[in-house]
Amino acid sequence: MKCLVTGGAGFIGANFVRHLLRARPRAEVVNLDLLTYAGHLENLEDLADERRHVFVEGDICDAALVHELMEGVEVVFHLAAESHVDRSIQADTPFVRTNVGGTAVLLSAALRAGVRRFVQVSTDEVYGELPWVDPEQGTGPRFTEETPLAPRSPYSATKAAADHLALAYHTTHGLDVVVTRCSNNYGPFQHPEKLIPLMITRAMADEPLPVYGDGLYVRDWIHVSDHCRGLLAAAERGRAGRVYNFGGDAERTNLSVVRQILRMLGKPETLVEHVTDRPGHDRRYAIDHARATRELDWRPERDFDDGLADTVQWYLEHEPWSAAVTAAARSR
Repeated sequence: MKCLVTGGAGFIGANFVRHLLRARPRAEVVNLDLLTYAGHLENLEDLADERRHVFVEGDICDAALVHELMEGVEVVFHLAAESHVDRSIQADTPFVRTNVGGTAVLLSAALRAGVRRFVQVSTDEVYGELPWVDPEQGTGPRFTEETPLAPRSPYSATKAAADHLALAYHTTHGLDVVVTRCSNNYGPFQHPEKLIPLMITRAMADEPLPVYGDGLYVRDWIHVSDHCRGLLAAAERGRAGRVYNFGGDAERTNLSVVRQILRMLGKPETLVEHVTDRPGHDRRYAIDHARATRELDWRPERDFDDGLADTVQWYLEHEPWSAAVTAAARSR
């Protein structure tokens, strides 16, 4: 099986490429990544001698390159995206270009090449926000695949547009498309600007930990390894034209996650610094993954407390990696 993975030098992409090569010994992977601030070859160093993995530095908006790479591809896993909400608030044009325009280029090339399946990897943020519920007191409504899309940031709006475009290619052109939407990922190789690695690396350096607003924003956390299993399951067992949600059954407030990290590192809570909230900050996300469990035989396996402990340990053991990718991001 020949696969094209876009964004395969990023956090989720690099973890997925490893999972795919490990789980499917006959799989061949063409990995297309532009190596922007969140994509780094350091994430793929252990695959340098893997003959089934070919890395191509390039832009998904480059139609000629994409059409060339699509030849002989059976499955596309489209993970490439501008993905940081804060950055989309500061400048949204790159998000429109990559997340919408790049997806259009890939869909057109996949249709022309006769690709067997196109997996559009999206986010729960396209659903908007849910009513706030204290996760320590109980659970509330969750996003299902039937929840109307109501994106509230430039980032999530562009991802919603890309999802609509992908599903339109299925309806209009008959392209076999599956859309996946996941909750907040965590685990190894995540860029240090994201919440969990940011808090880990700053706490390690005894620096202030910036927490937006009151810190009571609720997120459903999924370990990246569980998400990778879901993507492969969607590719192999999903129904064309369907959307599948992947969640971790691990709702936490941001503040509780930060405090847990501090306890694991033996650092004082006085490092927490509440900062001005970002515009349009969604109060709560939570995923109902019943369809994925029912149709794909998928469910999250990693316990959040254990997964977070492993993640903290990974960053402790990979300080040079964190420093390198942080420096590289600042230079771009």
